[in-house]
Amino acid sequence: HHLPADRFRAIALGSPAPRRLGLSATPYREDGRHVELFPLMGGVVYHKTPAELAEAGYLAPYEVITVRVSLKPDERRGYLELRKKYRELVGLATFEEVLKAARGGDPRALEALKIATEMRKIVQMSESKVEKVREIVERERGSKIIVFAHYVELARRIAEAVGGLLLTGEVEGPRRDEILRRFREAREGVLVVTTVGDEGLDIPDASVGILVAGTSSPRQFIQRLGRLLR
Repeated sequence: HHLPADRFRAIALGSPAPRRLGLSATPYREDGRHVELFPLMGGVVYHKTPAELAEAGYLAPYEVITVRVSLKPDERRGYLELRKKYRELVGLATFEEVLKAARGGDPRALEALKIATEMRKIVQMSESKVEKVREIVERERGSKIIVFAHYVELARRIAEAVGGLLLTGEVEGPRRDEILRRFREAREGVLVVTTVGDEGLDIPDASVGILVAGTSSPRQFIQRLGRLLR
């Protein structure tokens, strides 16, 4: 699923092998570049969903539960103020139209994108999410829990709130290995990760995953689900 990227496609183009086999749980990309994958690898010849694999016994059975929370009053006030400024700048234009105008250098669109980022950050970083994670961790005490958070600052706040281990992209080499070792060897506990945990994290006995920010990306959702179902 990384192969369509400019640097990675050279691996396929430069390979002398007459046959290629690609294995991925997430071949389809949100940026649409998976269409470039198929000329490099060939089409999809076999496909199974996580639900089908769980039913067949290859993956652990699982349940996905959506939990909604509300912004705190001060967070909501800040969000509504930003939304008003956003609309004053772009009117009823769609986000895609604003994005296109920003790429063309429109100063009002560029300012609107900055405001949209701030709005998103208020939603993603809400204190209500930290409180809800603490509540779920208490309810699931005795389990090994992985918490996925998008922002490093949010991940730190959650790790402090639940007394969990913290793994971010800033943690390197031996220290990262030590954190993963401690979590693997523990009988229960919490590991809080940022996007660094989306791929290649192998902790087969973790039984609960909490996606704090949620995700609109099917690829990212499947990757995070895979951290629990191995």
